[in-house]
Amino acid sequence: MGSMDEYPSSRKQSHQQQQSTIRSKLKLLLLLVSSNLLTIYLFSSSSPLSFRWSDHVPVIHLWDSQSLLRELNSTQLHLSQAQSQLSDLRRRLLTSNSLLETLLTELGRIRGGASNSDEELSGELKLAVGPHKLPLGFTSQLDTDEIYPSLGAACRHFQDELAQYMNYPIGGECPVDDIFAQHLMLKGCEPLPRRRCHPRSPSGYIPPAPFPSSLWSIPPDTSIVWEPYTCKNYSCLVNRGKAKGSYDCKDCFDLAGREKTRWLFDNGGLDYSIDNVLSLRPPGTIRIGLDIGGGSGTFAARMRERNITIVTSSMNFDGPFNSFIASRGLVPLHVSVANRLPFFDHTLDIVHSMHVLSNWIPDLVLEFALFDIFRVLRPGGLFWLDHFFCVGKEMNSTYVPMFDRIGFRKLRWDAGRKLDRGIEKNEWYLSALLEKPMT
Repeated sequence: MGSMDEYPSSRKQSHQQQQSTIRSKLKLLLLLVSSNLLTIYLFSSSSPLSFRWSDHVPVIHLWDSQSLLRELNSTQLHLSQAQSQLSDLRRRLLTSNSLLETLLTELGRIRGGASNSDEELSGELKLAVGPHKLPLGFTSQLDTDEIYPSLGAACRHFQDELAQYMNYPIGGECPVDDIFAQHLMLKGCEPLPRRRCHPRSPSGYIPPAPFPSSLWSIPPDTSIVWEPYTCKNYSCLVNRGKAKGSYDCKDCFDLAGREKTRWLFDNGGLDYSIDNVLSLRPPGTIRIGLDIGGGSGTFAARMRERNITIVTSSMNFDGPFNSFIASRGLVPLHVSVANRLPFFDHTLDIVHSMHVLSNWIPDLVLEFALFDIFRVLRPGGLFWLDHFFCVGKEMNSTYVPMFDRIGFRKLRWDAGRKLDRGIEKNEWYLSALLEKPMT
């Protein structure tokens, strides 16, 4: 016979199982209701997919060419409208799917998933995450008496990796874990928590060249720590463009190569020149801006020669891009494309992005990013979209409607085939100069 102590325990376990069963049933009920509502919407008379064939299928007039032409034009118009409606429906479904995923995640959190509980945090990680009581108590400026250090929401999903990142001797040398840290950032754990350790200093450090010669100088090899990268010196990086294999921004470190002529010439198509873009505004009115995914900082260097300050965001994909940008006397920003731009509303004169904003980014993430660019530009500010890449069918069905939703005014818009992988791939580039309206 079991002891009396076992009886309350079994009742507690039974109660917990009942609660778990109820929550599971509620979740299933929620999914059932959501599915039914979506089905009703899709097949209701107000749905974009509900239409009468007689409205869209032309009546063929065998002997009247004018009537036939009118019917064909009408059919083309209806097809265009249907395509626009389908694109809008697709966007709504993506949004609904995202909201449903968020709801299910929240239900999982409410169920008390132990892996996401802050009570499991310990040591340096718990101190870094907070919260911390304010020494002077409640302040109306913060509307609270405690503060949480900034930490990316997705960090909660990678607590083991985060604990590894925060494992170091306090006051000592940080691990050389640049690649590991960047992987966390790219997973959405951005910003990372602060650490109380010192990054390793380069051995035999030599200061960079003085400005302005630094803009086009290769820095000394002893200016950085090479441990995280495949190349172990700048000569390797400069010559990587001639080597086999695929690398991010493969020839960006060769300042005497293609970098030397970027943005100097306008071919009337996809390639715009800096001087032609600047000529659209009165001299001196474009002063500050951002280059998203700016590689080794050449766009910022060209603008600096014209007394314009450009901040360059870049990731260190198997190369010291941020260190190299800084060595040129320019301002690097180590943030991913998914991160909210760290600028206040209506502050920048120009935002430029080449290749980075393309169809590899999920549609909703890209749309949020474009609205964020709109946010930080001042009225009349310019967004220079440089060689945006997509497949032909995506151009009109997905991206043109997306740019229309953002609200930019088109100053220049050029599309052209991307032929390096063959014309049968139907790959396209888009370059555009867009203006944030004054009102």
